[in-house]
Amino acid sequence: MEQIIEKNFLQRCSKAFNRDDKNRLIANSVVKNGINDSAINHKSCSKLYYEFSEEIQVGKVTHQKQTGRCWMFAALNNIRYAISKELSLKDKNFELSQAYTMFWDKFEKANYFLESIIDTLNETLNSRTVSWLLEHPTNDGGQWDMFVALVEKYGIVPKYAMPESFHSSNSRQMNFILDFFLRNSAKKLREMHGQNLEISSIRKEKEERLISFYGLLCYFLGEPPSKLDFEYRDDQNEFHRNENLTPVEFYRQFSPIALTDYISIINAPTADKPFEKTYTVKYLGNVMGPRQIHYLNLPISELKRLSIRQLKDGNPVWFGCDVGKYMNRDLGILDNQLYDYEKLLNINFDMTKADRLEYRGSVLTHAMVFTGVHLVDGSPKKWKVQNSWGEKVGKEGFFIMSDGWFDEYNYEVAIHKRYLSEEQMKKYKQEPIILDPWDPMGSLAFSR
Repeated sequence: MEQIIEKNFLQRCSKAFNRDDKNRLIANSVVKNGINDSAINHKSCSKLYYEFSEEIQVGKVTHQKQTGRCWMFAALNNIRYAISKELSLKDKNFELSQAYTMFWDKFEKANYFLESIIDTLNETLNSRTVSWLLEHPTNDGGQWDMFVALVEKYGIVPKYAMPESFHSSNSRQMNFILDFFLRNSAKKLREMHGQNLEISSIRKEKEERLISFYGLLCYFLGEPPSKLDFEYRDDQNEFHRNENLTPVEFYRQFSPIALTDYISIINAPTADKPFEKTYTVKYLGNVMGPRQIHYLNLPISELKRLSIRQLKDGNPVWFGCDVGKYMNRDLGILDNQLYDYEKLLNINFDMTKADRLEYRGSVLTHAMVFTGVHLVDGSPKKWKVQNSWGEKVGKEGFFIMSDGWFDEYNYEVAIHKRYLSEEQMKKYKQEPIILDPWDPMGSLAFSR
């Protein structure tokens, strides 16, 4: 075939399609019902039922609504469960404020972005790095280590102390305006550099821009509380009151979880990322400072083993995955055998997990929480997942993940350091290899 598609080639395509009457039946089904309803594997549905040998009761599912805050919802769910259990709260649906962490995440990301612009002042505007930075000034996504840095600096508050606003639950238009402001700020800083102004003047301009950015966030989200009173009843109906706490004091005093004790374990089986090495991603983060993205790359069997140990001790597991693959929202099923695309469409998907990462066929898109696992003779068969899409999907918001789906589309878990071996902890402390900003292992931080 030559470069240009000619009429005779189109005739060959049509002839090949019409050669088999079955193709017309398949087309009729897919056109009428859609690919997923046509390709669904009912055997997958029947074997993934809601019974688990190891299960944690964690209360009501939360709802991130029209935002990309899954990573902080998942992490806050772990903390709120631990607080509820520790204090024997009467209100089993107690929540922590997601709007509070969203405010400070946006503010820190703005500073991180402008510092990255200053760091790249000598690069051309159309360089790959500067272009990448300008594509993502701020957004809703994030990573485990970003959440840890945020809470260690700003603490947490109960949801009543900073409730949801319209734009904390519907962030698209807010993000459009915030990005517009930050790109305009980047333009100003680069123009000042082009005029050979001192770095001190550029940083003073950055400071003024951040003051304005703080005001914008207050318009959209409300101003975060600096103090709060924590009032609750325990399951014996005894009333408790703790007055005048800062958000950091609230976190330190009432959270049984010390976030700094948790480690990000990833499974990235690509040739450029050997196992048992640590990695970070350049220009990826929110809070400037010593704690940055830090992954330990291990085989998928280790992610499972460590997750099972943590679950058996009654502790949920935060994880990051590619949620859109082989997923049914209504049934609440994640199973790599859920849809038989290959047999229905007469095609062959022969890409491995590594291939999908390298060819951009799969990235981290969503964070959730493991709250159970079903073990048969010690081996996992399915996993119970606490999502943050409300109670109208799955079983009251909970999903089931097959063990095969875990293999293929799960990429990251946050594990307490006590479950890692001495050798693994030693390897985690290695100086991390720096990945490019656009590496697939940084993608969860850019969900929208």
